[in-house]
Amino acid sequence: MPGTVLIIVALLLFPVVVGLSSAALAAVIGHFLYVDAEARHEGSELIDSNY
Repeated sequence: MPGTVLIIVALLLFPVVVGLSSAALAAVIGHFLYVDAEARHEGSELIDSNY
């Protein structure tokens, strides 16, 4: 019986863990892409219009 409960809990938590890890990965990738874009286009007059 305890094995069944553990499997059910694991199956319920799996989508939450995958979703949170995907969100964290997307945030990290987005940050590095933003920093790269800022560095590549430094001094551009169009940067001011992004905000």
